[in-house]
Amino acid sequence: MLKSMTGYGRSIYESEKRKFIIEIKSVNHKYNDISIRMNKNISYLENTIRKKVKENISRGKLDIHITMEELEIDKKNKINKKLAETYISDIKEISQENDTEIIINMSDILMIPDILCSNDNEEDKDIEKELLKGLDIAINSFIDMRIKEGEKIREDLLNRLDVINKYINEINSYSTGLVEEYIVKLKKRIKEILKEDIIDENRLSMEVVIFADKCSIEEEITRLNSHIEQFKNMLDDNNIGKKMDFLIQEMNREINTIASKANCLNITKLVVEVKNELENIREQVQNIE
Repeated sequence: MLKSMTGYGRSIYESEKRKFIIEIKSVNHKYNDISIRMNKNISYLENTIRKKVKENISRGKLDIHITMEELEIDKKNKINKKLAETYISDIKEISQENDTEIIINMSDILMIPDILCSNDNEEDKDIEKELLKGLDIAINSFIDMRIKEGEKIREDLLNRLDVINKYINEINSYSTGLVEEYIVKLKKRIKEILKEDIIDENRLSMEVVIFADKCSIEEEITRLNSHIEQFKNMLDDNNIGKKMDFLIQEMNREINTIASKANCLNITKLVVEVKNELENIREQVQNIE
C-alpha cells in the first residue's frame, strides 16, 4: 500500500490521573529522522517512544510533541523543590526590579511544568502504559492520513505513466518509418551529387543496414515498457520510494538513448514530453515512504 511521507496525527488520552496530548508531524526525508519534545519528567521514555515509532514508520522527518498533564496529585508524587525554589526566586527578583507585589499561591506552583515527580516504579510503569496507548492512537491517525495522501499520489502516478506509455507508442510508430525515409533521402542525395539515376544498390543496401542498426530503438522501447510495468506493480507494495527512484533513473537513461539514436524531430519532441513527465513522477516519488 502506497503511503505518503507527509502526514499528521493527533491523540488525547486520559486516565484518572493524567492526560496525554500527542502530536506527530512529518515531511519528506531520505531517512527516518525523529525529533521528540516532551515534559522533562517523562523524558526517560524517549528511547521507548523512538523504538515504537520506528516499528511503524520507516521514512520521513518526524516531529513528535508529547504533553502530560496531571489531573490529580498522587500521594506518591513529590514536589521538585529545587525547581520550585528557582521559580519563586526568579519571581521575587522580577517583583523587586519592577517594584510590584506578587502573591505566590501553592496552586500556581503546582501548575509549573515538571514540578511534580515520582520515584515510584509502579507509577512510572503506569505512565509508560498510558503514554504508549496514546501514542498508538496518534500513530494510527498519522498512518491513516499518510495512506489517504498515498492514494492520491498513486492515482497521479498511474495517470502520468499512461501518458508516458502513449508517448512511447507514438515514438515507436515514428521509428518504424525512419529507415524507409532514410532510403528515400539517401537516393535523392546520391542523385544530386552524381547527377545521374544510376545507383550502386549494394552500397546503398550497406548504408541502409548501418543506419538501421544505428537508429534502432527497439531494445530501448522494450525496456521502457518493462520499467513502466514494474513501476505499476510497485504501487501496491510497501516502502518502495527508493526502488521507484532507481527505476526512474533507468527510464531516463533509456529515453536519453532514444533521443541520441533517433534522427527525427517528432521523436525528439516526444522525448522532451516523456522527460517532463518523468521529472514530475520523480518529484512525486520523493513524497513516498
